[in-house]
Amino acid sequence: MTGGQLALMATLAVPAVGAVVVAALPARLDRAARTVGVGCAAAALLAAVLLAVPDGGGWFDHQPGGVAAVRPWHDLDLPWVPGLELRFHLGVDGVSYPLVVLTALLTLLCCGYTLWHVPSPGRGRTLVALLLVIEVGILGTFLALDLVLFFLFFEVVLLPMYAVIAVWGGDAGRPSGAHRAAARKFALYTLFGSVLLLVGVFTVVAAAGTADLVALTGGTGLSRGTQLAAFTLFAVAFAVKSPLWPLHSWLPDAHTQAPTVGSVILAGVLLKMGTYGLIRVAVGVAPEGARWAAPVLGALAVAAIIVGSLVCLAQTELKRLIAYSSVGHMGFVLLGVATLTATGIQAALIGNVAHGVITGLLFFLAGAVKDRTHTGSLAELGGLRERAPRLSGLLAFAAIASLGLPGLAGFWGEAFAVVAAVQVGGAFWTTLGVLAAVGGALTAGYLLRLLRRVTHGPPSAAVEPVPAGLAGAELAAWSPLVLLALAVGLLPTLVLGMAEEPVRALLEVVR
Repeated sequence: MTGGQLALMATLAVPAVGAVVVAALPARLDRAARTVGVGCAAAALLAAVLLAVPDGGGWFDHQPGGVAAVRPWHDLDLPWVPGLELRFHLGVDGVSYPLVVLTALLTLLCCGYTLWHVPSPGRGRTLVALLLVIEVGILGTFLALDLVLFFLFFEVVLLPMYAVIAVWGGDAGRPSGAHRAAARKFALYTLFGSVLLLVGVFTVVAAAGTADLVALTGGTGLSRGTQLAAFTLFAVAFAVKSPLWPLHSWLPDAHTQAPTVGSVILAGVLLKMGTYGLIRVAVGVAPEGARWAAPVLGALAVAAIIVGSLVCLAQTELKRLIAYSSVGHMGFVLLGVATLTATGIQAALIGNVAHGVITGLLFFLAGAVKDRTHTGSLAELGGLRERAPRLSGLLAFAAIASLGLPGLAGFWGEAFAVVAAVQVGGAFWTTLGVLAAVGGALTAGYLLRLLRRVTHGPPSAAVEPVPAGLAGAELAAWSPLVLLALAVGLLPTLVLGMAEEPVRALLEVVR
């Protein structure tokens, strides 16, 4: 077994074993169990980082005959269910690698955050164990190269995330069932998407006779009718998970009621399972369906951008505003995918990473504001600049990064999604590009409104004095995200460089 294959196995095995160990430790060793969880999350991040080192040769190659096919940097293909010809097939390339590292990083930061603060009702070791299980499901989704294996990993996250929201969600005062209702809504929507995904997987595997994603890329062995049906099923299933408008209504409740670490994982990487699946599975496996549905996807994407921004302008609660902002940001990702161009797919990939970094930071900061003031109401917040200048400055940085200021991570995905739409040409796509740009301006409007109220607004007498300092654990959790927002903004090639060849190869077979 090569070093890359060992790293692939370790990336999944370490958090899985860690979850079992942490959950098995007795309650009296709660802090020690959380420390073990942090160590396992750190080891998983190290294994994920090592995936960038090739075993030999380049990061991609091509099949003979001039037909390009993405080849993973590292590939692990073992028999799994021989009777059904299913294999335990894992791999990583430039499309999945940034999301793998982002998942491992955010899980480590969230597990580390629990060493400082465990939300009510306590039981921190159980929370950390669930976070590690969620990490396994998300990482497995990004690494799976077998369609059935992809589906199983895709479903692993459902019950742990439901438990995180239902048990640790809500305010410290434990509101009457709001967090449990949000958890149920999340579960029901996700189950609906799962049913469609399962039917899509069965349709493709039965028609093609294989579940191997590398072999299926380009629609190999699938008729046009099968591709149209499969793409429809996949697109709706992934739209629920992303979530994309109009299947987004579970998102604000889940984000608002989830604990801080739950919101960070949910927004930072769990939503990316949907957009990644849309690129890797829906577009890759059913390219004729993607071309057929591209105008509809583009129109829905722009609707999400505009509607999400307008709803944000009307929001009065901090976490709910950030949650609805994800609808608009994911709209830019969908718009990039819908263009089926190299520029658009690249915009979607870097938009995914940027949203994970920036929105993860925003939810960390929103949690800190709510913990200090015991309110998320924009009407009651105010004067944060005078009361907690460091926290106010970080919130301003994250908001400006989210609105797409050039030089920060949020700029590239949104700007080039618009460019890609205009490059496609024609009145329809040019109109979509213009409307998306208007949505970008509205994004700036609601985020600047947020800052005016929270940081620059008059202090509210209803809010008790806010501690001016920041805890060391908070700085440790937030600093990597601040640095990443700067690094990706100034050096977008960190994401785009490694994805260039896989995207080009994907588009060769899609077209």
